[in-house]
Amino acid sequence: MPSKRLREKLTTENLWLYILSLLRSRDMYGYELREAIHTRFGFKPGNVTAYRVLYALKRRGLVEIVNKESSGRERKYYKITVTGKEEYAKGVTMIRSLLAKL
Repeated sequence: MPSKRLREKLTTENLWLYILSLLRSRDMYGYELREAIHTRFGFKPGNVTAYRVLYALKRRGLVEIVNKESSGRERKYYKITVTGKEEYAKGVTMIRSLLAKL
């Protein structure tokens, strides 16, 4: 069905936008991000998919890794960068512009 394909295109295939949205409020580790996406946006990306997107965001300078202690162990937290905030804003603007034309 076309609506199912549209949902996939707007969610999983644009996961970067959801990740940056969540990281704007606070730093998070990978598993925590997946759970927050499920809770807030209603879909759960696969483990591999989420980490592939996070690594791509890091390579592009949109997020950085910060090591922090959590529950007695060190974890890799992802933090949005200034460039990441700028790209997020561009993505949201683009989506709003497209929706206004529908």
